[in-house]
Amino acid sequence: MSVTQAVLFAIMGGFVGYLVGGVLIPMLGTRRSRRAEHGSGLTMSQVLDLIVLTSESGIAVVDQFHDVVLFNPRAEELGLVRNRLLDDRAWVAVQRVQETGESVELDLSSKKPQRGRNRIAVRSTARLLSQQDRNFVVLFADDDSEQVRMEATRRDFVANVSHELKTPVSAMGLLAEALLESADDPESVRHFGERVLGESVRLGKMVTELIALSRLQGAEKLPDLEVLSVDEVVDEALARCKISAEAANIAVTTDHNGGLEVLGDRALLVTALSNLVQNAIAYSTNGAPVSVSRSIRGNNVAISVTDRGEGIAKADQERVFERFFRVDKARARATGGTGLGLSIVKHVAANHNGSIDLWSRPGTGSTFTLQIPAHIETASANGGDAEGSDVRMRETDLEAQR
Repeated sequence: MSVTQAVLFAIMGGFVGYLVGGVLIPMLGTRRSRRAEHGSGLTMSQVLDLIVLTSESGIAVVDQFHDVVLFNPRAEELGLVRNRLLDDRAWVAVQRVQETGESVELDLSSKKPQRGRNRIAVRSTARLLSQQDRNFVVLFADDDSEQVRMEATRRDFVANVSHELKTPVSAMGLLAEALLESADDPESVRHFGERVLGESVRLGKMVTELIALSRLQGAEKLPDLEVLSVDEVVDEALARCKISAEAANIAVTTDHNGGLEVLGDRALLVTALSNLVQNAIAYSTNGAPVSVSRSIRGNNVAISVTDRGEGIAKADQERVFERFFRVDKARARATGGTGLGLSIVKHVAANHNGSIDLWSRPGTGSTFTLQIPAHIETASANGGDAEGSDVRMRETDLEAQR
């Protein structure tokens, strides 16, 4: 080291010493004395205690004698600690940590649901509290139920999609073979050709709805919402269903325009409403009426679709919004249903902070009600009398409809 470097190091060392001894330590001492004088503020020990107590993770510290020397309420909620005793599975992990010095991951999921609660999945990690002392091991536990549920849903979804896609693909293969074998019979060629076309249309519809469902579940960001006329949404949805209604000899009626507005995505809301109307048409008897009505329920615009079909049993009403669930599988296949329409409706409602409700009685029919938060304009601070009058009239109309 050169003389110059030595001098610089000496100067820097003296400067650092001045900062620590002459500035930082007195400053910290002054802060402590002020805190003591005013009797306010938290000590470092209190801060650490609060962090442990309020942590979303269960935390427990265990010594080599199996004694739980520290734990927080969350550790008891997740079952890591019960009656101040560590879970047996966790103790086995603690022993491994003390022997090897390496962290251990373990599953502390409950073996059966607790009374009044669903079964929870608990993921835990055990590691040495300090590498210099293997007598203490700290365990962290987290509720992993949502992740497990999502993974199970994903597996079910993939299995269902595989099964549902396999059906039309297999049918198209068999029909193509029959079509080739009937090349000399024009009538058979037409018959099997129409069947192939029908299956291809059904397959295309299913793929389109799967893409829409994936988008709604977060694969893509939803577009910015805009102020929409409910009357225009209803008219566009009914226009989509016109051919299906005429083919089934079903009259779809609506109430009068209400001038209601919502904040939403036009394409998604039209798709959701047309799915409800198509569903009502598919499950109505030939010639039975289907009605669409609009109303205000609290702060929501409610669009109800009512059919006079066979109705839905109580046991099936909670499942109709599940993907691929069909009340009448034979009828769904006959009408080309994919089992995804109502699931799409549910997710559209959720993405608009709304809801979808069902009332049904076997032998009477069903009513599906889509509720979306109403958009009501308010007068601006500098707005004119005309604008304020228009707003007051709009609010009066809404109150009258309630």
